[in-house]
Formats: sequence, structure tokens, C-alpha cells
Amino acid sequence: MRFALALMLLPTIPLVLTGASAPAQTPQASKTGVQDAALLAFLDESYDAQLALSPESQTQLGLKTNYDRLDDYTDAAALRSQALSERQLVAMHAQFKPEMLGESARVSYRLFEYEVARGRASLPFRTLRFPVSTNGSPAGDIPVLLINNHKVASVADAQAYIARLRETERVMREVSATMRTQAAAGIIPNKVNFAPARADARAVITGAPFDTGPDSTIMADFAKKVAALDAPATTKTKLLAEARAALTGPFRRGYDTMFATLDAIEPLSKGNFGAWSLPNGAAYYADRLKNSTTTDLTADQIHELGLKQVAAIRQEMEAIKREVGFTGTLEQFFDKIRTDPALKYPNTAAGREQYLGDARGVIASVMVAAPRYFRTLPKAPLEVRAVEKWREGTASTAFYNPPSADGSRPGIYYVNLVDMNQTQKVQVAGIAAHEGAPGHHFQIARQQELTGIPKFRKFGGYGAYIEGWGLYSERLANEMGVYKTPYDRFGMLSLQVWRAIRLVLDTGIHSRRWTREQAIAYFKANSSVSDTDIAREVDRYFNWPGQATSYMVGQLKITALRKRAEQALGPKFDIRDFHEAVLDQGALPLDVLDEQVERYIAAHK
Repeated sequence: MRFALALMLLPTIPLVLTGASAPAQTPQASKTGVQDAALLAFLDESYDAQLALSPESQTQLGLKTNYDRLDDYTDAAALRSQALSERQLVAMHAQFKPEMLGESARVSYRLFEYEVARGRASLPFRTLRFPVSTNGSPAGDIPVLLINNHKVASVADAQAYIARLRETERVMREVSATMRTQAAAGIIPNKVNFAPARADARAVITGAPFDTGPDSTIMADFAKKVAALDAPATTKTKLLAEARAALTGPFRRGYDTMFATLDAIEPLSKGNFGAWSLPNGAAYYADRLKNSTTTDLTADQIHELGLKQVAAIRQEMEAIKREVGFTGTLEQFFDKIRTDPALKYPNTAAGREQYLGDARGVIASVMVAAPRYFRTLPKAPLEVRAVEKWREGTASTAFYNPPSADGSRPGIYYVNLVDMNQTQKVQVAGIAAHEGAPGHHFQIARQQELTGIPKFRKFGGYGAYIEGWGLYSERLANEMGVYKTPYDRFGMLSLQVWRAIRLVLDTGIHSRRWTREQAIAYFKANSSVSDTDIAREVDRYFNWPGQATSYMVGQLKITALRKRAEQALGPKFDIRDFHEAVLDQGALPLDVLDEQVERYIAAHK
């Protein structure tokens, strides 16, 4: 439920017939407008009521309500959130009828029903999700929240920061209680999770005031924020002392509680298994696939789709291999990409800065070409940053953080540069296109800037749409002239096959009982991805059933819709209008996106 609420943080505008002239206002239209406005107000109030249950989500949106609190991590919190949703759904049905609403409002009505139904269907499986894994844990999430989202513009803000340091002990107790309850029921994390989770948590409590070294990351952040305050020196000194006491007291005790839980549970872990091994695992995985793809595709269908896509992309790779004059097999070309020093950055601070500079250059080139491909661009700026040292062990290869709702925080494309020997130059442009521009930033940041839609749509999302757009953007960047060399294009294809492999591996692991070794071997045989990234990715799939299927399922849908529009409109097709049709409603389930594009086609005919 916490993840669902986090997803309910993304934008959209009314569903309209793009290009159609506005009809004259009639009494019925006026009545519809009143109903639409009333529904918008109702849904926003409903969203605010859900948001009130999550202080951390409030902070991520740039709000300072409940600024001294962290979320409730107990099972009761999940039940409370779903119960609230059910009451809101009953109230919406009582107050509004779809036939009395306009087009966009009917979509909002329908999507609210969808959200509540999905939450209801997923609720029985909530105890099967691991709160601590290689995908992250509160031990890393809380420092990320404080460092990246908790602003300190006043003494009260600083005191709230300290209060959250103290609150960490409660969170760790709640998470530990959940993990011990799960373990008693035979729900135990895979072996691969324990060492990385423990190492990342140790990194947070390394440095002053925990030991005699330089300031820890979190202490350094707080000290920097306090130093910038307009406050008396004595006040600042007092705040720093209180922070040190909170860190060495309740904050440290919280981490020790989690370490003790990990130590107690780790001996019970028997290996690395997919969702099939969990109680009612098959039903759980089916629910996860439905949630991730917004379709009724089965595990077998997705597996076969992945095999076909891997074969097709390999043929594209063969063509580039011939273009650059490589005479060996494709597998040998993969090895060249992995090992050739000319295709790597130095494993130094300078090498990391060079990567970041190259990624920023890619973003800049996209911005120059973008007006030829998009009607509307996001207003929020986009930054490229390296993942912080203390969460490199559990952070994914690359990811995007959306801007804050108030515009004070930019969109951030993060890249994990833990080992430059495993980082490939050929992938820089493709990853920047996916995570930054024209990928997630052009979709998510723009969505947050849309108007006229309820907050749950503005700050919500669907994995197949969001990740599908990111993957579609990798190929779109080729059309935009972003890839300057055949190796850049091969890097893009290596990312494409990566997502096709995900279809095979996710279903293989969770439905066909593939081992970790089997999954790694298949991944390596069909891609040039580095060994480090392969292992990190496979562990992610084990810990996050279904999510990895969202990317290519979504991309194939968007690509098919574009082909349909091109065929239907012929010379009237304009790529800018198609992208507007896809993006101007924000994230949608794939069947609703299909209807949106059909309206666009009809309007432009």
C-alpha cells in the first residue's frame, strides 16, 4: 500500500478530441461542467485524505505538514488506507453517475474505481512483500528522504528533521516486527538480500557522530542545512548537539534493531526462490502481473513474448556488428563491449564526472531536437546525479526522481556509478534518453504540470505506461539523432534486449521456477550487460515480482498505437500530435490509452 500511495504521486489533463472545435455551451453541457467540477473536488479531497496518512509522501510533494513524522509501517496502516479507499468509492458512487459527466471526468471516475479495485485485489498479498531487500529498505529510504526532500528553512524545520531522526527507531521496530512475523509464517527473504542490505545500512551509520571519522552523510547534510539558517550561533550549536544525540541514541538503536532482525532471520533463508515458493504464490504472481502490465496477459504469454523480442533484437544487433566490421559471433561481440578498455570510463572520480558530463550532453542534444517531436515540453529542469555512496549497494543501475509538486526540486536522473569497470560507454546515451529526456522527465514532470485533472491522476501512474514510455523513448532518441555512432545505437539495442530479457526472466523465475544461476546465464548469453548489472538486475526481479514485465509490454503497445495512427492518417500524421495524444492525459492503463489514441485518430481524420 505504501508503494501504491507513492505511485499515486504523478499529472494529466482532460480527455478531449484533439483538434476538434469547441461546441456551443448548452444547458446540458453547463450541468455536466458543474458535475465535472464537483467530481474533481471530491477526488482531490479523497486524495488529500489518503495523503494525510503518509507524512513521507507529503514531504516528497514539497509539503511541510507532519514534517516531524515518518510513515506508519505496520500492517494496520495498510488496512486503514484500503478501508478509506473503499469508503471513498461508496461515496463517489452515491454522489456521481458517469452518464452525467464529461469525457475527462468519466475517465477519472473509471480510474478511481480501477485504483480501489486493484488495491482490494492486492491486499491479501501484502504480507508477501519484503520490506528489506536489494531493492532498498527504510535504512536507506529514510536518509534519502531527509537529505533530498527535507528542506530546512527555519529552526522549526531543523527540529522536525531531528524528530524524524528519533522517529527512525519506531520505524525500524515496526519493520523488524513485520519481518519476524513473516519469517514465522515461512516468508523469508532470499539469501542474496542480507549482505547488501546490511552493508548499505552500515554505510549510513559510518562517520561522526557514530565513530571518530569525518561526519557521516546524514550528519554532514544536517550540519550544512543548519549552517545556512538565519539563526543565532547558540541556536545552531544546540541543534547540532540535539542531532548528534538523536543519531547516537534512537536512530542508532533503530538500526541495531534491524541488524538484530537480519541476523536472526538470515539463517532461516534456504536459498533464492521466486514467488512460486511463497504461500499462495501463483495467485500473488498473477496479481503482480496484472498490476504491472494493466493487462490480462498470463505468465506463459509474457514469457513467449519475451523470447520473440529477444530473437528480433538480436537480429538488429547482428546488423550493427557487421556495420562496425566485427567478424566474430554476436556473443563474442558482447564480450568485446564488456571488456574493451576503449569502451569504458576510468574507475576514478574523474571517470565518474566524465560519465555525468556525457549524460548531460545527451540531455542537451535532446532539448535542441525536442520541438520537432513534441508540442509541449516540461517546465521543470532536469539534473543528472550519481547515486550517493551509501546506497550504491542496493540502488538500481539508473532511475528517475520526479520534481516536487511546488517546483522547488528538479527532476533528477540518478545513475549508479559504483564500479566504472562495469559501466559501459555505449549505454550512456540510451540510459539518459530513458531516465531523462525524452523519457521519464518528458512524461512524469510534464504530467505534474498538467491542470484540470484530479490529484490521484496528477501524482499517480501505471508501470506499463510509465516504463513503456521510457523504453519507447530509447528508440525515439535514435529518430531524434541522439546516437552519433553505431556503438551508441548498439548500446540502445543492448538496453532494448535487456527489457525483452526481463519478460523471459521475470516469468521464468516466478512461474517456471528458474534458479538465480539459470537466470544469470540466460541474461549473459543474450546481452552485453556487465556482470555487476546482471547480478543486480536478477536479484531485483526475484524481489519485485512482475515489475520487470511492465517496460516492454508498455513499449510494444505505444509502438503499435503509433503504427496504427501512421497507417490511419497517412500524410496527416504528425509525430508531435501523436506524442501529445499519448502524453496529454498523463499515465493511463493500456486499454484506456488505446481509447485515447483512437479519439486522436478520429479527430485528425
